Amino acid sequence: MAASVETAEPRTLRLHAEDNIAVAVDPLAAGLEAAGVTTRAPVPRGHKVATRDIAEGAAIRKFGQIIGFATRAIAPGEHVHEHNCAMKDFARDYRFAEAARPEDLLPEAERATFQGYRRDGGRVGTRNYLGILTSVNCSASVARFIAQAAEREGLLADYPNVDGVVALVHGTGCGMAMSGEGYDLFKRVQWGYAGHPNLAGVLLVGLGCEVFQIPRFMEAYGLSEGEGFRTLTIQGEGGTRRTIDQGLAVLREMLPRADAARRETCPADALTLALQCGGSDGYSGITANPALGAAADLLVRNGGTAILSETPEIYGAEHLLTRRAESRAVGEKLIARIKWWEDYTARNGGEMNNNPSPGNKAGGLTTILEKSLGAAAKGGTSTLRGVYLYGERIDRRGFVFMDSPGYDPCSVTGQVASGANVVCFTTGRGSAFGYKPAPSIKLATNSQVYARMTEDMDINCGDVLEGVSIEDKGREIFETILAVASGRPSKSEALGYGDNEFVPWQIGAVM
Repeated sequence: MAASVETAEPRTLRLHAEDNIAVAVDPLAAGLEAAGVTTRAPVPRGHKVATRDIAEGAAIRKFGQIIGFATRAIAPGEHVHEHNCAMKDFARDYRFAEAARPEDLLPEAERATFQGYRRDGGRVGTRNYLGILTSVNCSASVARFIAQAAEREGLLADYPNVDGVVALVHGTGCGMAMSGEGYDLFKRVQWGYAGHPNLAGVLLVGLGCEVFQIPRFMEAYGLSEGEGFRTLTIQGEGGTRRTIDQGLAVLREMLPRADAARRETCPADALTLALQCGGSDGYSGITANPALGAAADLLVRNGGTAILSETPEIYGAEHLLTRRAESRAVGEKLIARIKWWEDYTARNGGEMNNNPSPGNKAGGLTTILEKSLGAAAKGGTSTLRGVYLYGERIDRRGFVFMDSPGYDPCSVTGQVASGANVVCFTTGRGSAFGYKPAPSIKLATNSQVYARMTEDMDINCGDVLEGVSIEDKGREIFETILAVASGRPSKSEALGYGDNEFVPWQIGAVM
């Protein structure tokens, strides 16, 4: 992105030579000279102003890419938004793998390190929790009761190296088919959390008669009961109170082993970073997202893994990712997921442009094409090494894509199930989330949100608009990732977020 900043106040940004709009860095009143035109109406901060005549039906361009089409003639100086810009289908040239390149990996001696927990199988954790999973919503209350009783009884008082007991409950596990896409997806998520390196031990609690049978799940993945994995059912234990008591007994057995874990120096290639954005605005694709992309590139250079997701929020930008695919097969796998989503939304009476949300639009985003171009910037510039299904375990390093909805808790749940042990989340409106057992780092896209929500935001990327380079901000983010992965609490962790954001994606009929 070769952006030029207009020197006259108020400030605007023209992001590409082919653009016919500019972005208002400052609010523009009507009648002002800005971006080489006289504004015809007020243009809020983060919104777009036309810089030339745009004929009815003509493409509107930002980042040098199509973000929509004029629904009527637009004169220079007009505010460009929902009232005169709409999405319609157009052909994309995928140019599979034309920009793929060998990864520029740093020599091992020069790679960054962090302080992590080494687990069996070579995986590395950034946190040291005990987790309580549930096979079905019917056991969700009991799982919470066990976690609450552990806290009430001070179970962790003598185990300072354990970060906590977290109950990860959900609303499914029954009333579903015993096979097929939805069942397989849920099974992958449960397996991903059951073996997640940020969980030193896992207790899986069921009811006993649900569709998602614990023995079948264990058989499918070769799981067995042991020091780090135990199961209970309410029916098998004889009711709620007995299950809570037995659950506490299991936690007591797990705690000494979990507490014995110690952080040690680990290479950054053991980090898997979930790239996420929510509550986006007109600055997201200009400040925080490209800065996070620069940090993701640094992680990849250090041998680590970065996961881009939210398939509906790369819609319209997928042609930029297919160019970076390492092979045509990888690129075509991404397009197959796009086609799946087009069919999925059509079958359910929706459309791919049901995003941006009202908050996104208030922040200046007009169409999903515009939002996607900014969201894809989180993926940096590295070669796309793989495309994965939701919750599918990532089996190679580098920059990869995991299919997911755009709904943030649901998307991050899949990324963590796939192996993410740290999360970076950009926001322009002020999304407040955490994602136990993975720490979440919040990046504000503008200085106003950072100042207003400083207790929630870890990093201000708004200073990119004031001259800080994307490269320098990316380095700051990367260093913060290493520090948080080494144990420094993120803002969302300090506030106690993360117990309620486990949201497995539910697809298929509820029966």
